[in-house]
Amino acid sequence: MFSYLHRGKDFYREVFALALPMIFQSLVTDSLRLLDTFMVGLLGETPMAAVTLANIPIFVIYLMTFGLQSGESILIAQFYGKGDTDSVNRVMGIALYLAGGLTFAFGCILFFAPVPFMSLFGNDSGVIAQAARYGKIVSFSFLFDSLAQVYIAAHRSMGRPKLGSWILSGAGVVNAILNYLLIFGKLGLPAMGIAGAALATALSRLLELVCVLFHALAGRTFPLRPALLLRPGRDMLHRYIRYGTPVLLNETLYGLGNSLYTTIMGHMPLSQAILAAYGISGNINQVCTVIVFAMSGAASIIVGREIGAGRRETVYDVGRALDTVAFLAGAVTGGAFLVVTYRFFVPVVYPIFSLSPQAREIATLMSVVTFSTLALRSFNSTNVVGVLRGGGDVKMTSLIDLGPLWLVALPCAALSGLVFQWGILAVCLSMALENVVKFFLGLWRLHSGKWIRDVTEE
Repeated sequence: MFSYLHRGKDFYREVFALALPMIFQSLVTDSLRLLDTFMVGLLGETPMAAVTLANIPIFVIYLMTFGLQSGESILIAQFYGKGDTDSVNRVMGIALYLAGGLTFAFGCILFFAPVPFMSLFGNDSGVIAQAARYGKIVSFSFLFDSLAQVYIAAHRSMGRPKLGSWILSGAGVVNAILNYLLIFGKLGLPAMGIAGAALATALSRLLELVCVLFHALAGRTFPLRPALLLRPGRDMLHRYIRYGTPVLLNETLYGLGNSLYTTIMGHMPLSQAILAAYGISGNINQVCTVIVFAMSGAASIIVGREIGAGRRETVYDVGRALDTVAFLAGAVTGGAFLVVTYRFFVPVVYPIFSLSPQAREIATLMSVVTFSTLALRSFNSTNVVGVLRGGGDVKMTSLIDLGPLWLVALPCAALSGLVFQWGILAVCLSMALENVVKFFLGLWRLHSGKWIRDVTEE
């Protein structure tokens, strides 16, 4: 029954080799982000809620740029599998144009109209004012980050994930140090509070771009061809639009949907406590699940390369093996951190933050729901983002990803949180319902075999 798992040591060794740098990168960056959250949390519950509110639109733009990178990765993985380096340069050029234009426009909105924009996501004037201050300072940092991420994603798609690990981890360390210096005013610097956290973020993202430019100019691992980057051609643009646009729309709508969860929380009674708890539990949960979700990145690379190299007959079993490993990893990780939540997070970690007792209870509840459904989330992430999307099935992948969110989970969350006012537990369970529906839809599509497509063909 599980004969597809017998793929030899080399297969699992390669999965581990691809996932390990992503795990390291995510572990370092998410841990440092948690440290940043802790430092902002020391300022009080209102600044913590303000950063959480500001991160609603920031999360959307992050997922939009991730969608551009995902469209880029689908094409690059298969072109690189064929040895077509000219096409790899052309794909990177298109991604740089699109990501740069998108994040520049977003930066202009945050810089010139921060208060009206942030008012769309909450109803507490004090929280909105601080969120707007934070957003204005970080506004154009997303341009730096998006250009760096396009380059890093290209190298990751070519089987070189270590580059991103070192650059992003190094920038994360700098961000944490600057946060400490600028938030609290150390080494003679002024104590800037939440504005210091924003300035630290902006400077660390500028450092990311500088490191990427230095690596690109060195050209030791993959030589760039400026003529192809600057003029990628209409044929490649059409190909990118065909396979990248569904992914971009997918990630944009997915980010918007997830941001609506936070918006629902921001309009519930006790919204300040809920937002503060969501900001802390979300960061802790990200640190605890990095091993699970690194699988989706490794899966996308492996599946895309197998198809690009012409080994279509093995792709189906490779996909099943990757999904099964992801499900088991999620079950083990989720069970372990349910124990850790009550033995460590509740008695040791949560009291460190300047939260009300009610906010601590909400943070605990959110963590329990997250870890209880982690096996499903792990399977869905690897199956949808890694296997199906890596196989070129971008349109059906978007339907599977967005349908459960917009048609099931969000309506249930809005009704339970805003209409019937059943409380935050009902909202969290509504959010978890998305993964239940997505699991069965993704499993059906995987077994159909119709997701295996060569995107490099005309």
